[in-house]
Amino acid sequence: MAIQIKMPALSPTMTTGTLAKWLVGEGGRVNSGDVIAEIETDKATMEVESVDDGIMAKIFVDAGTENVAVGAVIAVLAEDGETVSDVAKAGLQESSSAAPVPSVAADAKERAEPEPTIAALVTAAPVTAAPAPQTKSSDKPRIFASPLARRIAADRNIALEGITGSGPYGRILRRDVESAATAQIAQTTAAQAETLEAGVTQQGDSYLVANSQMRKAIASRLQDSKQQAPHFYLTVDCVIDNLLEARKALNAKAAEGIKISVNDMIIRAAAMALIAVPEANASWEGEHTLRFRHADIAMAVAIDGGLITPIVWAAEQKGLAALSQVTADLAARARDGKLAASEYTGGSFTISNLGMFGVREFAAVINPPHGGILAVGAGEQRPVVIDGNLAVATVMSVTLSADHRAVDGAVGARWLQAFKGFVENPVTMLL
Repeated sequence: MAIQIKMPALSPTMTTGTLAKWLVGEGGRVNSGDVIAEIETDKATMEVESVDDGIMAKIFVDAGTENVAVGAVIAVLAEDGETVSDVAKAGLQESSSAAPVPSVAADAKERAEPEPTIAALVTAAPVTAAPAPQTKSSDKPRIFASPLARRIAADRNIALEGITGSGPYGRILRRDVESAATAQIAQTTAAQAETLEAGVTQQGDSYLVANSQMRKAIASRLQDSKQQAPHFYLTVDCVIDNLLEARKALNAKAAEGIKISVNDMIIRAAAMALIAVPEANASWEGEHTLRFRHADIAMAVAIDGGLITPIVWAAEQKGLAALSQVTADLAARARDGKLAASEYTGGSFTISNLGMFGVREFAAVINPPHGGILAVGAGEQRPVVIDGNLAVATVMSVTLSADHRAVDGAVGARWLQAFKGFVENPVTMLL
């Protein structure tokens, strides 16, 4: 019986996606767990694994096709003993893509000649493109590697040409890159430097880069946020010398493998402030205002081509040690494209920290449907007046962007006051 492969829903909000690449060609053997395709969503490029064994009998949606509806049949697998024609026709009946109708002569020939079985197709020399690299002697060999493996290799200056892949058909995976003994510096020739990547079009001295689904989604959501949510902004300066000393003392006593960051303490302070001022923990929903029972904090993580906001659920219930483990895990898996949809969908409040890049102060755009987002700047030494005397202290500027439909100015001010209190007196976060 034909096994249909349908466009998966990789997030609750996904309705369409881009089929970025096929990693198995027609006629190729597929085993359960093999990565068969790469799907580009509005959040990330993710690998799709097969859940069944079989032969790739027919591919209905070509690589690079955009706006493929969730649930549409994109390919069919055949089991041993099935004919290619029967399997392809079975998948075509539910495919959203219309396949070309065979001519009368071709149809007559098909009835006259027996259709080869899948078993015969496997034993015979394959006619369709197989996923294994095939190159001409004069061409540069194509390297088959997962997006994650390519990203790690690029970050560590490891040349993929010198790595033997352990994945299906010799595909290079993350573990292959990480097990490379020494970093290799990729050599780029002048000709290669002028070669443009897929999706890039030369335009005089400039070039056009095709927008990914993620880039389009970010543009659409933030444009809607700016147009629909009436933003207002509140900024305060926090003296964080006590927080830095507390962090140092906590890390000195923490168990091995636990390292509390300033960002962890900021998340903790924001969560405690949301519980202390519950009116700020809100979202506008037209006829109603949604009030959240927990401080579900989304933290902005920069990834290739955009950003994603994994969520620390019920952050107010987690101690700093637990927070450090959760945030480190979420950030690592966000950059690797390994987050489940439930881990970046929802939440009640966002934190965007650009202080690590030396940004002193900025105002962030609200991440819908959240009612607020906190922009965190760098901690730097500044002159301050303490008890009438001039002194030097480590000061961090933070700016709250709030949706005035759900959060009033006075409520935002009270929330910032509570947040500042927790940051400047970190011992109160432990009570």
